Amino acid sequence: MKRPCRSILAIMLCCWMPLQQTFAASAGRLPVPRFASLRSAQINLRRGPGTQYPIDWVFVRAGLPVEIISEFETWRKIRDVEGAEGWVHQSMLSGKRSVMTPPSQNVINLLKNPDQNSPSIAKVGASVVGQLLSCKGSWCRVNFQNHKGWLRRIHFWGVYQDETIK
Repeated sequence: MKRPCRSILAIMLCCWMPLQQTFAASAGRLPVPRFASLRSAQINLRRGPGTQYPIDWVFVRAGLPVEIISEFETWRKIRDVEGAEGWVHQSMLSGKRSVMTPPSQNVINLLKNPDQNSPSIAKVGASVVGQLLSCKGSWCRVNFQNHKGWLRRIHFWGVYQDETIK
């Protein structure tokens, strides 16, 4: 009599595991890696996923784009534009997409249209943070301090080369 019970239990477990994975996939988990932004102006970057780990760095600028490269429970391992990595609590991140011109970038022209020959509507310097609005091919529409225009993806950080943003 014990064997049929074990068989039924084994069948139930075999059926439950794929269902559990399906529920997790449909529970809104997002792919890794992905971009996000910092929610507030003071965020501790920790050495590990928990408050017991030491703080290696403190971000002091809200809205900075970061790349989520790993997850552990409610903690996210992130990377910034300069390559610094560490752990932050998920509540310190926002799904709002932002972009940043690289710290080494010279002044670039924000263009009226997604065309290299389009007129410039503003000049953007190094380490400027803006909002990502959309991407079309190798061009993205961005907003830097209420100046909306187009930049090629190679001129900023915060979006993948093959990513579509509508």
